[in-house]
Amino acid sequence: MKYIDTLVIGAGPGGYVAAIRATQMKQNVTIVEREYLGGVCSNVGCIPSKVLISVGHRFEQAKHSDDMGVVAQEVKLDWTKVQEFKKGVVSKLVGGVESLLKGNKIDIVKGEAYFIDANTVRVIDGDNAQTYSFKNAILATGSRSVEIPTFKFTERVINSTDALSLPEVPEKLVVIGGGYIGTELGSAYANLGSQVTIIEGSKDILAGFEKQMTQVVKKGLKKKGVEVVVGASATGVEENENGVVVTYEAGGEEKTVEANYVLVTVGRLPNTDEMGLEAVGIEFAERGLLKVDKQCRTSVPNIYAIGDIVSGPQLAHKASYEGKVAAEAIAGEKSIVDYLAIPAVCFTDPELATVGYNEEQAKAEGIEVKVAKFPFATNGRALALNATEGFVKLVVRKNDGILIGAQIVGAGASDMIAELSLAIEAGMTAEDIALTIHAHPTLGEITMEAAEVIMGRPIHIVKA
Repeated sequence: MKYIDTLVIGAGPGGYVAAIRATQMKQNVTIVEREYLGGVCSNVGCIPSKVLISVGHRFEQAKHSDDMGVVAQEVKLDWTKVQEFKKGVVSKLVGGVESLLKGNKIDIVKGEAYFIDANTVRVIDGDNAQTYSFKNAILATGSRSVEIPTFKFTERVINSTDALSLPEVPEKLVVIGGGYIGTELGSAYANLGSQVTIIEGSKDILAGFEKQMTQVVKKGLKKKGVEVVVGASATGVEENENGVVVTYEAGGEEKTVEANYVLVTVGRLPNTDEMGLEAVGIEFAERGLLKVDKQCRTSVPNIYAIGDIVSGPQLAHKASYEGKVAAEAIAGEKSIVDYLAIPAVCFTDPELATVGYNEEQAKAEGIEVKVAKFPFATNGRALALNATEGFVKLVVRKNDGILIGAQIVGAGASDMIAELSLAIEAGMTAEDIALTIHAHPTLGEITMEAAEVIMGRPIHIVKA
């Protein structure tokens, strides 16, 4: 039996970051991973999906840049090369994770971990098994796609992982679930040439983002020929040699739609089962999530949990952040989680990004706020990019002008949100942002302009 200070289970963006931070805190660390280093994010999630999204943008732009004077004929998509490029990106990142772990002298163990007691696990890899004794453990086991009973995964009924490695770009694709995964992949395949139908059970797609923002995305989807059906319930699927026929109910009517594949993206389940956690006495919350305190500590004091297996948005950067907090807490530091300045991004077309409070949330908590928007349409860089859809919206406290929230919809929103996340974390005011000189011409100037609107001194908008 091997004894270690900190055992990390799961080598995704939460686990490997936690392991490295733990070694920086002078802990002896072993990390256990049953499938692949880098986790879902690097291998079959965030990174490969962004490759397809990027390729889709380039393909779409190559075909439709006539108004900018770029006239391309017979633009072709080499799907085999796309998949090779995607694999290359994933390989580099996964190799980088392995190098970081080894460089920090972290032992990497392959296999499934099963808890014997609060200080002992059995790691099983095929016919081999090894017992490890530990002082503290960090659980970072991630999540998996939800499978609907009436839509069992097959060759044609696929999850988000399958959607990244299809043998061809489908002529027709049905997406069940209009959340961020379904909308991102639906947009990507629409750009790649698929006829896409998104079926969403709620009143609108992209729950969690303001309606003002999703309206811009829906306008873009319509432009691509994507059909979005909301308030609908997918009831069944029949497979045939050419694809699938999906049945759904909408507006009191039963309808069908044919496609080559149906992509099911209705949520993710935490990987907290079949690990022996109940026997150890760890308390569960709803939907298989684990209860944790502000230091990511479970009900068993020496076992911590982070990422998709605890409450909150299922975001890779949230998992990484929590991993650092957990490792520091084990080392005796006073680190605690604070999610106010954690951004959420959706790589639709255009992109969505939000951080802190939106206007509705602030008002619901009784916070008096001032809000201001500034459009992409009057920004020089946006005009030069031919990407004028969208806006930046700031939410500040009325009594002191401190920024407590921001929303962006538009080109580059995923990068632009970082400045506003920093501003919230630092307790900056709208005036601080307005007084910060932003380079010209850049999309970042839109943020400065929005701050000036808050202050009542806008330059590039005529006051009513």
